[in-house]
Amino acid sequence: MKVEASGPAAAGRPRDRRDSRWDEHRRARRQQLVDATLAAVAKHGARVGMEEIAAEAGTSKTVVYRHFADRADLYVAVCNRVAAQLLRKLRAAIESSDQPRQMVAAAIETYVAFLEADPELYRFVMHQHTLDRPAGRDPLSSLSDLVGEQAAAAVAVALQQAGRDPAAAAPWGHGVVGLVRSAADWWLRAERPMPRTELAAHLTDLAWSGLSAIGTNSQEEK
Repeated sequence: MKVEASGPAAAGRPRDRRDSRWDEHRRARRQQLVDATLAAVAKHGARVGMEEIAAEAGTSKTVVYRHFADRADLYVAVCNRVAAQLLRKLRAAIESSDQPRQMVAAAIETYVAFLEADPELYRFVMHQHTLDRPAGRDPLSSLSDLVGEQAAAAVAVALQQAGRDPAAAAPWGHGVVGLVRSAADWWLRAERPMPRTELAAHLTDLAWSGLSAIGTNSQEEK
């Protein structure tokens, strides 16, 4: 009787190519469903339902749930896609200048332009309060942290160029993100009472008035 190998030897066997092809198919199908979700949000708004997402994908909810455990799982995938796109734009904005104030201004303008370009997608990503989010699967926190890290990097450069201790970069960077997000939320709720460029300019003035003064008092006291 032939005995099947088990243990480390079995674990070390190469996977069947058919398994690898299936993995690639699943990855591609998940990306297609994320594309369909983005299209459905654009068509139906931030409160889009799974039926509308499935219809946009040309399939059924049952098929969608073959690739995503639940709505929250799909939401995480959409947030990851949006975060990757936004972070690329923020990095490009920050790297567009070597002047600290212009770096901050470019990052704020990029964030506000992102939400103006697709406010329903912004609401879908940032304000999905109805989802059941299991522990460790809150993409909103992850997205805010990633954006905060980019802001902290810009603030660190600003502090270093000003000859100041960059230790304050992390709290100030994340604080700037909170400032911009809160003001941007108000701007959308108030139906854009001023042009986007004016809002970005106000936020830059407010943020920079604090950033440019970091360390000044402590240095004077010394």
